[in-house]
Amino acid sequence: MSREPLPSSTGPEFGKPLRGWRLRCYTIIFEADTRAGRNFDLLLILMVLASVALVMLDSVGGLRARYGPWLSAFEYFFTAAFTAEYLLRLACVRHPLRYALSFYGLVDLLAVLPTYLAILEPSLYALVDVRVLRLLRVFRILKLHAYMQEYISLGRALRASARKIFVFLSAVLMVVLIMGTVMFIVEGPEHGFTSIPVGVYWAITTLTTVGYGDLTPKTDLGRLIASLMMLLGWGVLAVPTGIVTAEMSAQRFQFPPQTTTRTCHDCLTEGHLPDAKFCRNCGAKLPRYQRE
Repeated sequence: MSREPLPSSTGPEFGKPLRGWRLRCYTIIFEADTRAGRNFDLLLILMVLASVALVMLDSVGGLRARYGPWLSAFEYFFTAAFTAEYLLRLACVRHPLRYALSFYGLVDLLAVLPTYLAILEPSLYALVDVRVLRLLRVFRILKLHAYMQEYISLGRALRASARKIFVFLSAVLMVVLIMGTVMFIVEGPEHGFTSIPVGVYWAITTLTTVGYGDLTPKTDLGRLIASLMMLLGWGVLAVPTGIVTAEMSAQRFQFPPQTTTRTCHDCLTEGHLPDAKFCRNCGAKLPRYQRE
């Protein structure tokens, strides 16, 4: 069942089934199971890599002083290209606002916004590196199904482990709060532990085995407590890894037999099976599967 668009988010053309140039552009831009779609996304990835490298080069003072005008010209070129691509994405989807507020829609917007903001505030130019997030599309383009499945598995495992990890982190926070308070009492301000928050900071750096060395216990009892914290840190670091690994092992056989980049025109959910008739997310009828 197809959803009707909100009047405030779409014009008279949007919200209707895609056809003509909009359908052709949609297939090329949003799907990668055709030659044109693969070529488009590969070109996009190359441009993203080039633009990120450009920002890195621009941060080198000598190169900026020597090739500043060229670097700026290329940056404006990439920004114009990404802006045109973003507007084209909005034009060829049924619900532009829905895409604009999606994860990839926000990433696409952030890929061009920093350059325009840098005109007003040059220090924001480094934010252009957010474009590297667009390389997430490489999982679709190169057809690395195994890697795509592992990527999905990791996301599912993290969601399934969220409550356990939250409980574990709560226990860790209680430990560092207690041990930070104890160290404040044992060592005192004369040894650098001037407050309980400072003691908590020391407990966190010790428990995580970071050990900056800017704050160290001087008394024998303080060193004994620090030794226990260091040993406890080994076990603490292993617990979240074990929780996520167990969830990944439990979900390893829960994948569909074949992954595609087939995308629902209504809600933009992708990954439908080739023989699917309706969207697994919103129930909208899917168009015929196109693949070369």
